[in-house]
Amino acid sequence: MRIGEIAALVGVTPRAVRHYHQSGLLPEPARRANGYREYGIRDAVLLARIRRLTELGLGLDEVRGVLADDQGRGLAEVLEELAEDLARQEEEIRARRERLSALLDEARAGRLPADGPLSPELTALLAGLGELPESPMAAKDRQILALMDVVVPEEERARLMGLMAGAAEHAREVYPLLDALSGADADDPRVAEAARVLAACLPDELGVDVPSGGPDGAGSSDTSLADALFADLAPAQSAAIHQAMRLVRERRERTR
Repeated sequence: MRIGEIAALVGVTPRAVRHYHQSGLLPEPARRANGYREYGIRDAVLLARIRRLTELGLGLDEVRGVLADDQGRGLAEVLEELAEDLARQEEEIRARRERLSALLDEARAGRLPADGPLSPELTALLAGLGELPESPMAAKDRQILALMDVVVPEEERARLMGLMAGAAEHAREVYPLLDALSGADADDPRVAEAARVLAACLPDELGVDVPSGGPDGAGSSDTSLADALFADLAPAQSAAIHQAMRLVRERRERTR
């Protein structure tokens, strides 16, 4: 059989057969005098086995290990791992379908936010905020929350959104103070009051050092998030947030 004939017989493409040769899965057959490969029944049986294994989802390295184990022990172990992996994928797909169904319900009811889809945690947090006033800082805050909703790992995101939910009811008091600092310098006397009010709204767990975005932290996810947090903020607004975080941290240390 020529390469096209064995490929058609087994149900693969000639390109796949050549790839299996290059990968070392399928030995090169003898060649005719004219240089063409000459395949036999044993080649077809091996090629069919490779096809079955790859259709199960095995990678080429896994297929190579299975073919090298004449007793079949390698195949059993690989299939067990594959079954476990498929079970994990099924669970992930089930969770995604449930999330998609909930988002579709929101969309059909006209309740899907313009910056959605959002996680259930952020959706609940924004619902707790209710209708916010026309505030540049409130808009900025929502943008940061939407960014965190994507870049923060799921486990940490749920914890963080839970902490933020406790501060949501005080947001209306903080936003006007921060908005008033727009265009102000870091030494503006109003910074201290804005920081005090913001610190009173935040739970102790949020009293952390906010990365400054300097060269020492270049390239880290924390630095990137800090860059987004402080982008477009006036020096006074940035100073107020840093000071508030420091106040919360000091409060937490006093209560230990």
